[in-house]
Amino acid sequence: MPRFPARLFLLALLAFWPLLPAGALAGQGAQGAQGGGGAPRILFMGDSLLAVHSATGRSVSDAAAAALDEPVADHSVLGARILYGLPLTGAMGLRIGAQFRGGPWDWVVMNGGGNDLWLGCGCNRCDRRLDKLISADGTGGRIPELVRRIRATGARVIYLGYLRSPGMGSPIENCKDEGDALEARIAAMAARDPGVQFLSLAELVPYGDRSYHAIDMIHPSVKASRIIGRMVADLIRASGGR
Repeated sequence: MPRFPARLFLLALLAFWPLLPAGALAGQGAQGAQGGGGAPRILFMGDSLLAVHSATGRSVSDAAAAALDEPVADHSVLGARILYGLPLTGAMGLRIGAQFRGGPWDWVVMNGGGNDLWLGCGCNRCDRRLDKLISADGTGGRIPELVRRIRATGARVIYLGYLRSPGMGSPIENCKDEGDALEARIAAMAARDPGVQFLSLAELVPYGDRSYHAIDMIHPSVKASRIIGRMVADLIRASGGR
């Protein structure tokens, strides 16, 4: 598969910077998404799948908060990775593991790994990086380590997958095989722990339908963020949450 230039990610970052919440690069997120009163018991953490549209109150976490009628905390950051070596910006939230703070949390809704594959290896010869993220059986790697750290606090975890391309000019078109491999491993991880659930988005986007993606054909549209947020809320309710 051809290596996709990371410069387009930077263009997407600039295009969506106005949509981010104030302080999002510092991992601030939308600390008080819409919903009822009280201290948040649900944390969202991850990358731009969650972070986009936060500034306008139309992110995934905003939709989930509205559906559940309770506040949530959102620490997600655009461009965040699981594997991130720079200490300062990593601590500010570009390393997804650093977004896990505060609480206590009953639920942690998270995602991650996509930027590691796209920006880290260009979705080309990614086997070593994929293994660093998560082993084939779902037991080893940085993702399971982070999930185990979260589970040790008693929080239940929902791990979100990624949207797929509608087959119409998406810059991440060539990442499908890597994305499928990553998510198969995450699903295997989730199957080992009843407190972890994998929520796949692989079938959400109909072929030829651009309405689920923003103009860059990478990030979710407002429509998709709303649908994903409601899917998260439905899963929390079905699993014994409110």
